[in-house]
Amino acid sequence: MRLTPVELEIAEIHAWMERLLRRAEQLGESGEIPVSAVVLDSEGRCIGHGSNRREWASDPLGHAELVALRQASLILGDWRLNQCTLIVTLEPCPMCAGALVQARVGRVIYGAHDPKRGGLGSTIDLSKHPSAHHHMQVMGGVMELEASALLGRWFRQRRQRFAGNEAARSQKD
Repeated sequence: MRLTPVELEIAEIHAWMERLLRRAEQLGESGEIPVSAVVLDSEGRCIGHGSNRREWASDPLGHAELVALRQASLILGDWRLNQCTLIVTLEPCPMCAGALVQARVGRVIYGAHDPKRGGLGSTIDLSKHPSAHHHMQVMGGVMELEASALLGRWFRQRRQRFAGNEAARSQKD
């Protein structure tokens, strides 16, 4: 049985999201917030990928989306990414959403919604803001359960480690 173009595209999006979630999980094990992103060109080829590196590089701009955008722009030799798709495991924050608008990314697909800091619909939607000179397609909630579970586990473990470290310090005093 042959897949329709839409079914094929959905299958490809899910395959990319599965790869990103595996990468994000490995990233989380290293202590970094587990978020990964990829930029695909109009043919569906990866031209940029990134994972969070704020902790590792002490870089407040080290968000997965920004790392992937920089790489895609260098490969294309152009900052305009109109025909490109960014896929990311977590809804971009306002800083990243603004960068996506500035880069004129054609489409953004994300996994987990971010009810505290989401910049593409959860707290603010910069893709539809009156100041946005470029409008992109946005699809959220792709493999949301898996993406949310990964982030939830990571933050729970981090809180437990922090609480354990605090308790150990209290006992020494």
